[in-house]
Amino acid sequence: MLKNICVTQLNLLKSATSLQQQVRTTFVLKRKYEPLLHKTNEKPRRMRAKHFIYELVEDTLVKKRPNLEVVLKTFVEGVGDKGDVVSMKPHFVYNKLLLPGLATYKTPENMAKYAKTEAEKSSVQHSSAYAQRTVNMLESIVLAVIMNKDEPWVLEPWHIKASLRKAGFHCKEECITLPKERIEGPDLRKENKEFCCTITINKLEQAKLRCRIHHWSTDPSERLPYVLEHWKLPAEPLLDVGLPEAAATNESAKPV
Repeated sequence: MLKNICVTQLNLLKSATSLQQQVRTTFVLKRKYEPLLHKTNEKPRRMRAKHFIYELVEDTLVKKRPNLEVVLKTFVEGVGDKGDVVSMKPHFVYNKLLLPGLATYKTPENMAKYAKTEAEKSSVQHSSAYAQRTVNMLESIVLAVIMNKDEPWVLEPWHIKASLRKAGFHCKEECITLPKERIEGPDLRKENKEFCCTITINKLEQAKLRCRIHHWSTDPSERLPYVLEHWKLPAEPLLDVGLPEAAATNESAKPV
């Protein structure tokens, strides 16, 4: 019985596969004081304590690893399109591209395999790798459009352009599409009411931008009271159409 147990344990140990992983613990050193040379056919000189003082030249544990080049299998936001060869940090490539199966290593076979066909080149879906990121940012904010409380006005694209510039976005007037209905004021019934306009990016992608009218007066006594975190409050639609479903609950919207 004891013999059978020993044989079984030995077999288990023999079949087990050990995980071998490279450890980056190599240090490149140099002597601070070089020892003197000895004469030919004579015994080497005894080294003193100072000859065992070393200076660190390179530590492979903290050495920066070079970028990896991979071929993208599909469009990756902020990185590139299908068939593009990108060079990025190894940590990002392993965790965000290779493991999810969005990219593969750069080889002539993979470059030919994932190259765009003529049909894919003709049907452009993304103008750039960062266009969709811009769309996501624009659709996640609530833009405050400050209008005059004392003088008459009609909302035009340059009003949206100026409000976007205050929020950190630079946009041309021809890229802004306002609702078909005319919006004019001053009208306090439109205060903090929400409407949507369309922002076209690179003549391809479109973002639905949520905007709210806020009246402002140069006379401090005529100004409306400030509402704390007004973008989190539910807003009524200014127009009958064009508002996304998120207009009713604005807790996830970012202020601008």
